[in-house]
Amino acid sequence: MENIKKLFYNMVYLITGCVITAFSVNYILKPNGLITSGITGLAIILEKYMNINYSYIYYFITFIILIVTYLLMGKKEIVKIIFLSIMYPTVLLVMQNIEFKFVENDLLLASIYFSCFYGIGVGMILRKGFSFGGTDTIARILNKKLFPSINVSYIMLMLDGVVIIISAFVFGRNIALYSVISQMMVTKVCDYVMFGFGTKLYKLEIISSKYEDISKFVMHKLGRGVTLFKVKGGYTNVEKVQIETVCSPSQSIMIQKCIKEIDKAAFVKVIPIVSVWGRGNRFIDINVEEP
Repeated sequence: MENIKKLFYNMVYLITGCVITAFSVNYILKPNGLITSGITGLAIILEKYMNINYSYIYYFITFIILIVTYLLMGKKEIVKIIFLSIMYPTVLLVMQNIEFKFVENDLLLASIYFSCFYGIGVGMILRKGFSFGGTDTIARILNKKLFPSINVSYIMLMLDGVVIIISAFVFGRNIALYSVISQMMVTKVCDYVMFGFGTKLYKLEIISSKYEDISKFVMHKLGRGVTLFKVKGGYTNVEKVQIETVCSPSQSIMIQKCIKEIDKAAFVKVIPIVSVWGRGNRFIDINVEEP
């Protein structure tokens, strides 16, 4: 009974996230002629030339991504995206039948409201560990098959950048610039929804027998530094290796997923950090930090 309640809650939660995201696209983005990145943005661009509802184009693209993911990444990856690959475009289609415009005749205001709603919806989905099966999935495939030395987040940034550049030629430079502003705001709102308004850096202390595999993932997939320590358990008196790394909240979730697959018996401490002085992503340069 408890599992049924949990499943029902998760379904309602995910559908709510889809509705909020679709609301931002159907009632704010599209009526104001704005564009976004990712598969949604690509579908809107193709709609202009193909005269096919962008929701159907979204269906088709995500279906292709599902097939490619299954062939190249396996069943485990496809499970993470199949539900939303069907649910989200369905919600988009249903909501299009309702005539409503949230913001009109003000592109800046429309960009701000779109970013807020879209970021909330996407953040809710990502918080549950699900994916829309968009550029994040494509980035993981490219990382695994073609560019193993390039961070997944950088590949995603390049893919989204390509969509925005294409939109500049299709809809004009100003619309593309608004999409850049929206993209930055969406990222921030997503972070707040997923991790709250507190710290934006975590220190992870991981004790695992598979420390080499975990270290490789952190260094090569996430581009984060790793420090290794020898530790000894007071109860078992067994010497082990502890991994220490500093990362962003989103990367901590990626590390958690990695550890689940590699070593379910691992012991992990997650410690919020106020600030870090040094060289690195989101670190403060010690040479410019005020005392």
